Amino acid sequence: MATSSKADGAADNMSGVRHVVLILSGKGGVGKSTVAAQLALALRQAGKKVGILDVDLCGPSIPRMFDVEGHDVHQCPGGWVPVYPDQDQRLALMSIGFLLQNRDDAVVWRGPKKNAMIKQFIGDVVWGELDYLIIDTPPGTSDEHISVVENVRQYHPDGAVLVTTPQGVAVGDVRRELTFCRKTKLPVLGVIENMSGFVCPHCTECTNVFSKGGGEALANQFNVPFLGCVPLDPQLTRSLEEGQRFVDAFPTSTTAQAIGRVAQTLLRTGGQQETMDTS
Repeated sequence: MATSSKADGAADNMSGVRHVVLILSGKGGVGKSTVAAQLALALRQAGKKVGILDVDLCGPSIPRMFDVEGHDVHQCPGGWVPVYPDQDQRLALMSIGFLLQNRDDAVVWRGPKKNAMIKQFIGDVVWGELDYLIIDTPPGTSDEHISVVENVRQYHPDGAVLVTTPQGVAVGDVRRELTFCRKTKLPVLGVIENMSGFVCPHCTECTNVFSKGGGEALANQFNVPFLGCVPLDPQLTRSLEEGQRFVDAFPTSTTAQAIGRVAQTLLRTGGQQETMDTS
């Protein structure tokens, strides 16, 4: 539950955020941003107001996934106004990609400047009332992750969703991410096995291209929930490239339904936390 323990009278831009969920993985290329984007859309589809904070400073991809590259971030008296890709403003986005003059500009920063940027993102974005804030992180367990965890700790985040692919190399790196969560006392909401099989666009049969079961075995090993398998889907790839909303466009696809089940699990978990907070 994202309630702040701040004692001062300063404006708190996170005060209206009810749930904070981090998307983590120790491995690059496993689809964290894809999962973050589609999970946010699934929660929005469930009637929630959702924000995505993209703290992958060196590889921001959220603006392209929502077809809002080139949009400007505006200032208001309270701070930065997020970018809204929808007319009813039920989905809010913030990314360093909106602050770059050119999409091909490289962010060549050392740790302290990255940490300052993340702190500013968390404290200075005027989110307003949000049911969920999804934080999309870069791979690894480095400065950015420590900075994110330290800056959101006062808002009592729900926890982290860890993304892996079935291969042993990826699972090994995500195992280190689970250790990171334990060391930083960040709750683990569960593990998603992404790219788990390939869904044929013609017959919808799912073939296990990269093997299967690594994510579930990892979740069992660490005694954390397994949130399910999300298969590869050419329609999802095309939707991301074109900035379309996959879960809205293909609600009956196996991949969209898998993402929807993860979203429903988060909603149940969030509801249970709210019940405990009010009891």
